[in-house]
Amino acid sequence: MNETILNIYLVISNGLVAEFRAMAYEMEGGDDRKIEFLKSKAREDFNNAYKFDAPADKQGKFMSYNRFHKLEKRGMHFQLFEEIFSSFKVAEQPLVCVTPVVDGEIYSS
Repeated sequence: MNETILNIYLVISNGLVAEFRAMAYEMEGGDDRKIEFLKSKAREDFNNAYKFDAPADKQGKFMSYNRFHKLEKRGMHFQLFEEIFSSFKVAEQPLVCVTPVVDGEIYSS
């Protein structure tokens, strides 16, 4: 059965999470195969990925990467991706590969 899987980019500029980007695929098979596929597409997908607003406070200031990392360690970072998930109409607990892009450099294996 096909599943929507996502490459999500965490665009970090000067230590702040300034933007999200995402690219979706329909794929079947095991999770390991899907993750390897997403990783293999990470560099080429970035420029064509859909752009999404990053979280900002009431003054319009972006979240620091350190704060994002604290949310990530507690498994709460997925709440920040809700707009992405609804845009691509993914099921609950979608399979995603999150790739940081720090000051223009894509960090993928």
